[in-house]
Amino acid sequence: MSILYMVIILLLYVILFSVMAWRNLTWAAALVIVFLPVYQIRFEIFNIIPSTLLEAMILILFIVWFIQSVQSQKIPLFTKKRIKRARRYPFYREIIAVLIIALIATAVAGANNSALGLLKAYFMEPVMFFIVLVNIFLDKNNRITIFRALALSAFIVSVAAIYQKITGDLIPVRYAGSGRVTGVFAYPNAVGLYLGPVAVFLSGWLVVKVKERGLKSLLNILCSGFVLLTIILSFLAIYFARSEGAMIGVMAAYFVFFLFYNKLSRQLAMAAVIFGVLLLGVKADLRHDVYQKITFKNLDGQIRTQIWKETKNMLGDGNFIFGAGLANYQNKVGPYHQAGIFVRDYDDPDFQKKVLFDEEYHKNAWQPTEIYLYPHNIILNFWSELGFFGMFIFLWLIIRYFTVSYAALKKSNAAERGLILGLGTAMIVIVVHGLVDVPYFKNDLAVVFWLFFAMLGALYLEKFPQVNKVE
Repeated sequence: MSILYMVIILLLYVILFSVMAWRNLTWAAALVIVFLPVYQIRFEIFNIIPSTLLEAMILILFIVWFIQSVQSQKIPLFTKKRIKRARRYPFYREIIAVLIIALIATAVAGANNSALGLLKAYFMEPVMFFIVLVNIFLDKNNRITIFRALALSAFIVSVAAIYQKITGDLIPVRYAGSGRVTGVFAYPNAVGLYLGPVAVFLSGWLVVKVKERGLKSLLNILCSGFVLLTIILSFLAIYFARSEGAMIGVMAAYFVFFLFYNKLSRQLAMAAVIFGVLLLGVKADLRHDVYQKITFKNLDGQIRTQIWKETKNMLGDGNFIFGAGLANYQNKVGPYHQAGIFVRDYDDPDFQKKVLFDEEYHKNAWQPTEIYLYPHNIILNFWSELGFFGMFIFLWLIIRYFTVSYAALKKSNAAERGLILGLGTAMIVIVVHGLVDVPYFKNDLAVVFWLFFAMLGALYLEKFPQVNKVE
């Protein structure tokens, strides 16, 4: 297909999306969620400003919402008293701090095109989507549409990954023959990073659907069946992608979900823990593998340990406060990078001697390492990109997320508990997986992160109507 045809198709899509947004903002927001992976469709504006189709959709959505809100005089800006029923947005102080720090990080990196691109794609536009979604989500009639959009998005990603597993087609060349799938993404872990938290949230919504309406109507049976199928397919896709961080994150999330949902689920959670401990006790090989992974003594663990060591050296050498700056990690960590490591076999007491004196052993133990885009640790990711205070504000945001979830949970009824627990535990997947990966610095993941904050914030305002009210 020629470039001209692609430009025409993109323009037509943007025009049609603009019309949809003007006619029905909720459906347009839902379409953004369904099409989150389209950030991979990239183009440049005036051959200068890099952008993606996802960014274009979010900008259109925000502009339409802003114009319509001003026209109706219902825009809840942060401190405008003259607007009807004005309220401050949930988490607004933290959001302002995030945007200021992101601007500083852009300046630290030299305000180049790469840094500016990350500023708009990972901070400004996700916050725009957050603002729109809070307003949409405050209307209870819109919530099912948003939930269904998340389910449909997860379904599409999962089916693509499972298709790759069954047929072996459409897998990127780099991962061909690896036994891992990538779905609609460029690398396997992206499947787990995206599907893990979404599937856990959908589990909470499924509990609410069954609890509230039961299975009395055919429509509810079909819809609940589709959500359940999507959750199952998501787990299969994560497994086929061999995204171990996502698997562990999902297990941790479900444990907390069951622990807080009700008495029976709490007993099941404790029984699962006891069963796991007993299984480790009788399965020596399994116990060995688990120990190797949690102590980072396997191959992936040793590579990540080396990445973290290099990152800490970089941060400790004059970059403690400001970090590397947006999109500048690879440049900053370069002088501290080691071309490779000797992968230690901790079961071999003669490892050191063999590496020194056995040429073949030396060759097999050597593992080249590359400079990744990020340090693959949620704390070091934010620290290197946004500096110490950026890392601190994001950790504070996540802590606030959990405290707000708990406060809303305490005030919820039996039917609502599943939804709030689904939101709360979805963040557990992000944090746990983030200990060994990059759960935020990617276009779709940044939007999903703020999408969860928007839904939780709207529910919190509903539970505590006086909170954040402008006097």
